[in-house]
Amino acid sequence: MTTRAGFVALIGEPNAGKSTLLNRMVGAKVSIVTHKVQTTRARIRGVAIEGESQIVFVDTPGLFRPRRRLDRAMVAAAWSGAADADVVVLLIEAHRGVTEGVEAILEGLKERAQGSRVALAINKIDRVQAEVLLKLTQAMNERFTFEETFLISAEKGHGVDDLRAWLAGAVPQGPWLYPEDQIADLPMRMIAAEITREKLLLRLHQELPYQLTVETEGWEERKDGSVKIDQIVYVIRDGHKGILLGRKGETIKAVGRAAREELEGFLGHKVHLFLQVKVRPGWLDEAERYSEMGLDIRDGG
Repeated sequence: MTTRAGFVALIGEPNAGKSTLLNRMVGAKVSIVTHKVQTTRARIRGVAIEGESQIVFVDTPGLFRPRRRLDRAMVAAAWSGAADADVVVLLIEAHRGVTEGVEAILEGLKERAQGSRVALAINKIDRVQAEVLLKLTQAMNERFTFEETFLISAEKGHGVDDLRAWLAGAVPQGPWLYPEDQIADLPMRMIAAEITREKLLLRLHQELPYQLTVETEGWEERKDGSVKIDQIVYVIRDGHKGILLGRKGETIKAVGRAAREELEGFLGHKVHLFLQVKVRPGWLDEAERYSEMGLDIRDGG
């Protein structure tokens, strides 16, 4: 049995439909949208299985022409994700055609995607006539040599199975990157931890900005449809633990309540959330903690 596994980056302009496509590919709602930019540390968005292949989708922010420093950082992060991926899929909207933003992305692909296999996915095909699609396909392939072009509707599912099947054959041969029994809840565990961490940051403001992390230790789906989630919040000092717990535990209770409510809205069913706070002085220097968040400790200097 020959197994395959690799990283796939979905790139495109903001609102091109990347999250919708990802959710279709993975078969579950794993992509999260937050109003706070750069709150998500984890780069892995979802894992799909197709035959003997494991397809790992990596996080890439929408690409656009940067104007501010933050914009430049987001665009750099997107290109970094694309450059590190085994396969890149450029997603464009059929009804918008070759926009100025798409032209900029094509230039970026020529510079930064030398070692990757690149495919084109034209999304929202139900919005235009066949002749428009034909002209757009031709125009895009004249600008860049794509290995394959897929005509899809991420929202309705048209063409998505063909794209997923191609990706399954395009990722490199090799062992799976994640155990099969972790696939279903791996992205959700990470998202759940990020939701709790965001609530902590919102509640604590500047008191503990980057000196805490949240890990989802347990995820149990119960017969009544609810989910029991156990999380540990790591801090580096005893004093931080006191701040986090608050008077009579009020702070951590409020954080847990806010996180639980958002998780219930996100998952669509009841959540039992249990938070523990532990002091771990050296967590900021532990490579394992970084890898669990999808980061490389070397990136932090």
